[in-house]
Amino acid sequence: MKSAGAMDTGRQSGTLRSGRPVAEPSIPRIAVVDDDARVRRLLRNVFEEAGYRVTEAGGEVELMAALKRHNISLITLDLNLRHEDGLAIARAVRRESDVAIIMVTARTDDADRIAGLEIGADDYITKPFNVREVLARVRAVLRRTQARSASVSPPVGDILRFGGYVLDVAARELRTTAGRNVPLTGAEFNLLAVLASHAGRVLSRENLLDFTIGDTAEPLERSIDTIVARLRKKIETGSNAPQLIKTVRGAGYIFTAKPQR
Repeated sequence: MKSAGAMDTGRQSGTLRSGRPVAEPSIPRIAVVDDDARVRRLLRNVFEEAGYRVTEAGGEVELMAALKRHNISLITLDLNLRHEDGLAIARAVRRESDVAIIMVTARTDDADRIAGLEIGADDYITKPFNVREVLARVRAVLRRTQARSASVSPPVGDILRFGGYVLDVAARELRTTAGRNVPLTGAEFNLLAVLASHAGRVLSRENLLDFTIGDTAEPLERSIDTIVARLRKKIETGSNAPQLIKTVRGAGYIFTAKPQR
């Protein structure tokens, strides 16, 4: 089997002896991971015709080499490889990178889909797939991740103090100043962390969606409203007249407290 570099089609790429990704033009590069050459070729053609760069990989070794060599924007990853576990590959990637991952697989079991999403996959497509749907999902994930890096960034490692609470981002805990733990769901914690770390800034529902629940089959804007309502009940002294998280009509939400780091 050819190496990842040999199969790559990047026209303006190269390597550094340090092994760090080489600076490339801003055209997104997609890594297609599948041990079926026909599937790789199909997806390569679809993505290249849409204007993306493509790197092929038959398994984990070639994928990890590609991640070191190039600035990969998104990975399509087959879960059902003949000799490797796609979920294990996703875990290995997540230990090294936060690159977007779309899992492509013939599996239809909910447990596999949930396991993939818990690992940190951004989307999930089952075979047989419609190539137009694959391309649409790739574009949607890339738009979301690019908008995320360009607009709002999730906090990393902060401890924020506000309104009688201590938000420990690294530990994913919210406590009162008296030390009582306030139980939050994952979505509620993510929402509070993003709002508090961007206090005084109006954040749209779309911004908040990216960091809170990602893609969902639910009505998107109402999903954020539901999470805000639940969060208010837990942290506001009077949810009918919220003081920490206020609604900005037609725009989104704003965190009005001034957290101390």
